[in-house]
Amino acid sequence: RSSAYPTSPNPTAAPAPAPITPAITPAQISIGNGSDEILRSLMLATCLNGAGSILVASPTFSMYAILAQALGIAVVDAGRNPETFEINLTAAQAAIDAPRPDQPPVRTVFVVHPNSPTANALTAAEIDWLRSLSDRILVVVDEAYFEFSGHTLAAEVLTRSNWVITRTFSKAFRLAAHRVGYSIASPEVTSVLENLRLPYNLPSLSQAAALVAMQNRAALLALVPQMLEERDRLATELCTLPQLKLYPSQANFFFAQLQAQNPNPQDPKTQAYLGQILQSMKQQGTMLRHTGNGLRISLGTPEENQRMLARLQQVLADHV
Repeated sequence: RSSAYPTSPNPTAAPAPAPITPAITPAQISIGNGSDEILRSLMLATCLNGAGSILVASPTFSMYAILAQALGIAVVDAGRNPETFEINLTAAQAAIDAPRPDQPPVRTVFVVHPNSPTANALTAAEIDWLRSLSDRILVVVDEAYFEFSGHTLAAEVLTRSNWVITRTFSKAFRLAAHRVGYSIASPEVTSVLENLRLPYNLPSLSQAAALVAMQNRAALLALVPQMLEERDRLATELCTLPQLKLYPSQANFFFAQLQAQNPNPQDPKTQAYLGQILQSMKQQGTMLRHTGNGLRISLGTPEENQRMLARLQQVLADHV
């Protein structure tokens, strides 16, 4: 009923939205108004009022820095290898061991697995580094694209009380407009998240949509292999464009840079080209994103992908 306030989200109301380690219990799951609410709550719990900084590795999901800056929390950026997009672990460890005098110590590390916008999964070395961190540092692994990569670190929360996994219904479950996300963590961390969660945080319609998605998860997830086949087909097509350097993807999008980006992808001329490409594509009705000194190309339907490909081929020929 629209006249009634929504009830609190209940993790026990339906099966988990995707396979999770069987030992995970409802007491280890918190449901948020999108993953963003959960990310914000984790920052509130660990870093507010100068208690700590967050560590990220750009290019990555921009919401970490946006939320931190809105809360007055310092952001430490370790950066990534420009060729492989692996986290600069040397810089990351140095930021933890020897924080700048004007910054609080790192209290929370945020990583995406696979990363956005570069679509690469965490390497064994990166995972080992995360495991090596002190239990005084919260490790947040954002698995928004888990259903496409098949890689999960959810089992880590069974033995590491300082780890949190976040996931979303926005991607494989196609509920982006309903803003439903969830976390997997120790009961202690989950209790903190529940205490910080605002009352009525998830509208009734969003809860109903998520419940239907969970009840039909087998049918929804059965479409993922088809999407991965289409991803591989589109990757083959994109690789034929001589102006683009396409990177391998373990998500439902691609990251590409202009081949002309030499030696520095941040070159003003290259950035101007990217802006022209995006504007031309937008005028034709296709939206790409300029991020991480490259293009983020989302996977659509086969028809949408072919239309995008034809437009991009022409635009690149005109501008590059």
